Amino acid sequence: MTRQHTEVSNQSGSDREIFFARLAEEHACFLYRVAYSLLRHAQDAEDAVQDALLKLYRGESWRGMQQERAFLARVVWRAALDRRAARRAAVDDEGAELRVLDTRPSPERAVSDGDERALLQELIEALPEELKQPLLLSAVEEMSSREIGEVMGLPEGTVRTRLMRARSELRMRFEALNAAGREVAAGERSRR
Repeated sequence: MTRQHTEVSNQSGSDREIFFARLAEEHACFLYRVAYSLLRHAQDAEDAVQDALLKLYRGESWRGMQQERAFLARVVWRAALDRRAARRAAVDDEGAELRVLDTRPSPERAVSDGDERALLQELIEALPEELKQPLLLSAVEEMSSREIGEVMGLPEGTVRTRLMRARSELRMRFEALNAAGREVAAGERSRR
């Protein structure tokens, strides 16, 4: 336990509230990005962060944390996983399919329009969860392999392997779609 946390546990209730408020304020944006990387929905991400912070505040576990950022990210990650599972269960219970109008261009259209960023986002979304989540935490949240391992409950070596596989898979898919897009564009030009 760090000296700061030991001192907090010995302080009065209002001092603890001030410390927790500082902790929440300092990490709020980061925690939102962690939740959003898993949920991909702004309101759900906000709710997951609020759920996690409320749970922490009511409990005592936050007072003994060693690495604030990794500890808080792990708690929010779990809250986001719970929220995602609840959302899926609600859809399954209703027996309804969630249909959302997808206005994104097809991969071929994205390549032909030169919209490689949208295509990359689409390719990332198509990755298996075990590869997508470490990649998002690494690339978007700029977390280290060690931090990602702590958040996801995985050994650091496993995280590094998954990051390498995710990047390799993205590269292969991107190159294949890029080549397919060039062929489509060439075919359209030849028909003119």
